[in-house]
Amino acid sequence: MAWVLLILAGVGEVVGVLGLNRLNEKRSAGALALLIGGFVSSFILLTTSLQSLSMGTAYAIWTGIGTIGATLIGMAFFGESRDGRRIFFLVLVLAAAIGLKLVE
Repeated sequence: MAWVLLILAGVGEVVGVLGLNRLNEKRSAGALALLIGGFVSSFILLTTSLQSLSMGTAYAIWTGIGTIGATLIGMAFFGESRDGRRIFFLVLVLAAAIGLKLVE
């Protein structure tokens, strides 16, 4: 169950970043609600998952989901670069998170 909560915490992080981007584009109550709701839910779920998971691994997975998710959303919906080097480094983030779990 802790892993499900951690994954949902990562998704909340991505939602919060999406809200941040929307708030930067146009100030609205909806964008602010998305930002606050995403980050608050993310921290609550992360905190709950830490009751069963090691801090180092959980934090690496959480930030990895946030980094990869936000970058992919930026590429898909906001016209950010899809350069092969960006993809390569995203794969490295994923490999590092998996590696931390494997050596835990």
